[in-house]
Amino acid sequence: MTQPTSTPAPSPEGKACQLHPQSMCPAFGALRVLTRIEGAHPVMASDTGCLYGLKFVTHFYGARKSILAAHLGTEELMAGEVVEATRAAIEVAAQEPGCQLIPVISLCVAETVGLPEEMLPKRVGEAEVVLVRVPAYAIHSHPETKDVALAALLGKLGSPPAERNGRTLVLLGEVFPADPLGIDGLLRQMGVEGTISLPGRSIDDLRRAASAGAVAPLHPFYKQTLGVFREWGVPVAGGAPVGISGTYAWLKAIGSLLQLDPAQVEATASAERERAQAMLSALPLSGRILVTGYEGSELAYARLLVEAGAEVPFVSTSIGPDPLVLPDETWLRARGTRQVVYRKALEDDVRALDEYQPDLVLGTTPFCAIAKERGIPAMYFTNQLASRPFFLSTGMAATLSFIRDALGRAERYEWMRDFFEGEEAARG
Repeated sequence: MTQPTSTPAPSPEGKACQLHPQSMCPAFGALRVLTRIEGAHPVMASDTGCLYGLKFVTHFYGARKSILAAHLGTEELMAGEVVEATRAAIEVAAQEPGCQLIPVISLCVAETVGLPEEMLPKRVGEAEVVLVRVPAYAIHSHPETKDVALAALLGKLGSPPAERNGRTLVLLGEVFPADPLGIDGLLRQMGVEGTISLPGRSIDDLRRAASAGAVAPLHPFYKQTLGVFREWGVPVAGGAPVGISGTYAWLKAIGSLLQLDPAQVEATASAERERAQAMLSALPLSGRILVTGYEGSELAYARLLVEAGAEVPFVSTSIGPDPLVLPDETWLRARGTRQVVYRKALEDDVRALDEYQPDLVLGTTPFCAIAKERGIPAMYFTNQLASRPFFLSTGMAATLSFIRDALGRAERYEWMRDFFEGEEAARG
């Protein structure tokens, strides 16, 4: 039976549950964005436990600088020294060479979540100070904390210009580094003068984003960020350059929003559609795949796999339902996808594993472990799939080649299952 997409996944006790603490603190998504900005030196306002865990995870995921923070243990928190300690940390951050921006991240610790912005400096030396509130208990997934951080920065640093650059496009989404370059190159063939990729490393990109002619969310969960762009009057292009029909429709939509030459847009879009069709013909898929994860791009990946010939009866994601996701969901349901679960829990994925008996699982680490125990090929969606090129025909080639290879490993997984079951029996 298809689960209503607007209903939260039930807990094991049968109660509707909005929060499933089945992963690390999602605040690391915001820190991942903030630590990568050149000239930014983040300050964290939280207790020492959160500081330790989040600094470790953030550096594991590629942070290139330290995160400054005052020591806020139980004694300091109970003494009400949060504001004073945070101001002191800001002063230290401002002394860092080249510091232009100090994001102050307040987490969901009771004493820091309500950190009063008016009691923090707006600027210290050459650096602007931006308060970024990340109440992690109220945010389901780490991608959505990227949205929180980016919206806070844009709201403080950006402002609508007197004149808009009608042929510049903002690409919104943290994607494989080669993808924005490929998209930019193709868009320039249509007459686009330039693209701005957010979240990125440049403070200047944050300042000039409001002048763009349109914004294209490559991932659909940037709700707060898109709210800022809509306040600026910047139009939003739905969809993404994924697959044959999706890429063609997306390129046509960009051409329309930026008022590019229709003939030039059609020629570019048609040529890319032909390349995508050739790629799908060269790399067809056959098999039943479950697409699950917490990146927010699961529906788009499922769409590509279905277009290539795979059966995808079940898709789950940690993000919530949104109008930007609805076209992909509708497309998938019309082509055999029986369940699309938002705000999913591990239990949802396991039930799907029992019901659909897939040939391949794309999912989180704990879910992949369960599939492997049953001898089913399983790949960690984030590190093994989302870390590859994905968009346009070039990204399609990288993704489909990987999936075809994974589908061909069934015998190895069955052998490993039988081997470890034999070892366990021998020990028993």
